[in-house]
Amino acid sequence: MFEKHRSNKPEPSRQQAQQETFTASASAPVSSGRAAVIGPGIHINGDISGDENLIVEGKVDGKIILGAHQVEIGQSGQVNANINAKVIKIAGQVRGDLTGTEKVIISRSGNVHGNIVAPRMTLEDGAIFKGSIDMDPGEPAKAKPAAPAKKTVGKTAEKKATDAAKVVTAGKVNEGKGYSLN
Repeated sequence: MFEKHRSNKPEPSRQQAQQETFTASASAPVSSGRAAVIGPGIHINGDISGDENLIVEGKVDGKIILGAHQVEIGQSGQVNANINAKVIKIAGQVRGDLTGTEKVIISRSGNVHGNIVAPRMTLEDGAIFKGSIDMDPGEPAKAKPAAPAKKTVGKTAEKKATDAAKVVTAGKVNEGKGYSLN
């Protein structure tokens, strides 16, 4: 009586279903929430790069480069490294420059000593931060080297040099002489 809605096809075994789930998750994009974890008992001395999110609860000395992913430094995390990622969240200690292409978040338990370059920045109440923040949402976030000073050669430079050498004392102009406040 209740059998007429039932199909004649055999149901897949439980093992087949588990294999299909594993295969689907192995080929799923890495932005699906998966993250590598560096536990509190781990100390890495070197550079870290890859194609998935990273959670650091241990110690890292070197560089962390995950340009298209998220890096999270947990409360027990201690990092002496420059970090380059899409989103950077800090709840532990970081000594190094942070470059976030999307945003940087320093939570109330976070302690950062370094420069930050990101289009968006959140500094929660109670966080410790020492450094500079460069926020320009119009440009992609990347570290900018300082431009070298341009040297001007010609009559204008010579004129400026001679103007700088003139000293006025008591209404008199003394060219080429130094002046001291003794």
